[in-house]
Amino acid sequence: MTDLNQDSLLAILLEETGFRKSQIEQTATLLKEGATVPFIARYRKEATGELDEVQIRLLQERLAYHSELNERRQTVLGSIEAQGKLTPALRQKIEATQQKTELEDLYLPFKPKRRTKASIARERGLEPLAVELLTARAGGASALERADAFVNPALKVTTAEEALQGAGYILAEKFAEEAKARALVRELTWQQGVFCSQAARGKESTVSKFEMYYDFSEPLRQIPSHRMLAMRRGEKEDLLRLRIKAPEEEILGRLQTLFIPRDNPFAALLREIVADAYQRLLAPSIEVELRLQAKTAADNEAIRVFAENLRNLLLAAPAGSRRVLGVDPGLRTGSKLAAVDATGQFVAHVTIYPHSGSGGKIESARHELLRLIKDHAIEMVAIGNGTAGREMDQFVRQSLKQAGLKLPVVMVSEAGASVYSASDIAREEFPDLDLTVRGAISIARRLQDPLAELVKVDPKSIGVGQYQHDVSQAALKKALDEVVESCVNFVGVDLNTASWALLSFVSGIGESLAKAIVRRRNSEGAFVQRKQLLKVARFGKKAYEQAAGFLRIRQAEQPLDNSAVHPERYPLVEQMADDLGITLPALITQPELLEKITLEQYVDGDIGLPTLRDIIAELKKPGRDPRESFVSASFREDVMEMNDLQEGMSLNGIVTNVAAFGAFVDIGVHQDGLVHVSQLADRFVKDPNQVVKVGQQVQVRVLAVDRQRQRIGLSMRSGERGQPQKSKPASPKKSAAAKPVAGGGTLAAALQKSGLHLKSDKKP
Repeated sequence: MTDLNQDSLLAILLEETGFRKSQIEQTATLLKEGATVPFIARYRKEATGELDEVQIRLLQERLAYHSELNERRQTVLGSIEAQGKLTPALRQKIEATQQKTELEDLYLPFKPKRRTKASIARERGLEPLAVELLTARAGGASALERADAFVNPALKVTTAEEALQGAGYILAEKFAEEAKARALVRELTWQQGVFCSQAARGKESTVSKFEMYYDFSEPLRQIPSHRMLAMRRGEKEDLLRLRIKAPEEEILGRLQTLFIPRDNPFAALLREIVADAYQRLLAPSIEVELRLQAKTAADNEAIRVFAENLRNLLLAAPAGSRRVLGVDPGLRTGSKLAAVDATGQFVAHVTIYPHSGSGGKIESARHELLRLIKDHAIEMVAIGNGTAGREMDQFVRQSLKQAGLKLPVVMVSEAGASVYSASDIAREEFPDLDLTVRGAISIARRLQDPLAELVKVDPKSIGVGQYQHDVSQAALKKALDEVVESCVNFVGVDLNTASWALLSFVSGIGESLAKAIVRRRNSEGAFVQRKQLLKVARFGKKAYEQAAGFLRIRQAEQPLDNSAVHPERYPLVEQMADDLGITLPALITQPELLEKITLEQYVDGDIGLPTLRDIIAELKKPGRDPRESFVSASFREDVMEMNDLQEGMSLNGIVTNVAAFGAFVDIGVHQDGLVHVSQLADRFVKDPNQVVKVGQQVQVRVLAVDRQRQRIGLSMRSGERGQPQKSKPASPKKSAAAKPVAGGGTLAAALQKSGLHLKSDKKP
């Protein structure tokens, strides 16, 4: 990690983060020592000045950035020094820069590269001529006369025109590699550039979902994430052609001012050389950079939305320790029923065929359903929301009603259940069960505890992302892993029932230690004390420090082992109990006694009020689940499919995904409806996540039903305001015609204007 003793780096981090010096230094030290973000945020509040996880991750990210920058800086300095071209002024510039882009701009002239037109011209001895053209003063020889002195057939320079052309290539490359020029072009293009999309050649009449982008333009820096990713996907599928239209006239004017001396007699020629440098070298290079920058910005926004959706899904209210019957609905292959006990352990399964159309099979299916419910004292039924989900929901409710049973029946998202069923984790858990039975078990467990079950599934398979396959997969994985880690440690984990997959996300543990914990649990029985973890193979003191506070042991010998109080603070809590003249168990069972504690008297060293307040809050409700209480939702029984929908209908729904342009809602018809951002509330909504979250139960009104395209428009606005807005929808902007480049075109064209005939301007 970057050394924080560097005053310049500390100053930069102070400006970038807005944190205090002590917060930066102490948090960086903790990170360097291997502490995890959840541990630092929860148990080191005094050291960090109460920074939260988001702030700590920001600092972690900036530290990593500057560490990588410093490594690259040393590589660049070494390379330039080896070439014998490292001047004191250049070294100072390189050491002062704190931006990777600027560092690469400074390195570009010295970066080893393939042979170019300019390098070939240098090999032919034309660099002195280039210098002469740039530094010439009025009254000297003409350009051709100067060039004539460099004619050398032995070096393949046969005419003055060829010499002049080669010198122009040298100057063009020099201009294009100047750091100031690149920064200027980059900034102007980003600020004023227009991102243009057109149909690929021959695809103008092709019917596709990208038709709105066949003639589209929008300011580069204003493109929403979803549009940028959509256009890039269209380009990848060879349906679109994308480009950035820059303010060329202004750019060329600024470049000419930057490079051409006022009294230079060859200003006209130099203007054309500047135009060639921009058109042939600078513009394509900067366009690639800015397209990547725009893509990265779009990726970051899409990943942010995905991460927020995943967080809400993982932290959805659990039904808790209830015996559940999980149902994976099916038609031809039947529906798989799997019963699990209150701890999520599988107990029995059966396959039924209630949708076959045969009366005998329907009655047999009802008999098996009710038998499984009675035999295993089922308390809730969880039904997957995929194919035949609503039909199964109706069948189960009718069967329960006929039998006089009142059980909650809940529709559960089965996104990713098939992925789990075929995974290594599922095979380890249920090696002798069919994939579909594993899916039914997963559906049941998702109702009991969404977090514990969903951590077994690759987040990308859960279906709450936006263009998830188009964004940087490395960045996406990092962000989603951080979300899962954050959620797991926020809730806490039961050490004796958690799967190794869940344990692996606990602070300081990881996959190998998680599997070691489960092996010891299986061989020696349940843990009765947290400190028994130290007897697990390779579970050292550092891992124990990081993990212990996030692990829970119900009915533990030490009452605090079932709380978020860290073992390092047990003596403090015991002292509180002694000061009150009671035992520790009495302190926990009589939370009203905590009101008698004066926190200030326990402030000492690294124990401050933030930690003390957390301890008191935990002692009031030890082992509490911070998630919301579970409330079941139900769909309208008379609405089963799209054909049942009518405009104006009011329906219950569950938010399944949130995107930048609105929210998708399951209303029980096998096709999610879209609540556009303009229909989310009676007020203006900029970010849909401010109004809704994945898993939230909402009331919607049907605005439109497009059965041909399988699209449903919904509204969450109240009264008449829920009707479609009459304002003119945003339409694609038509691309403006490209303006002519100031100066008249390429270097070859300029020399031709002077009566000089040049060869083709193709790359050698």
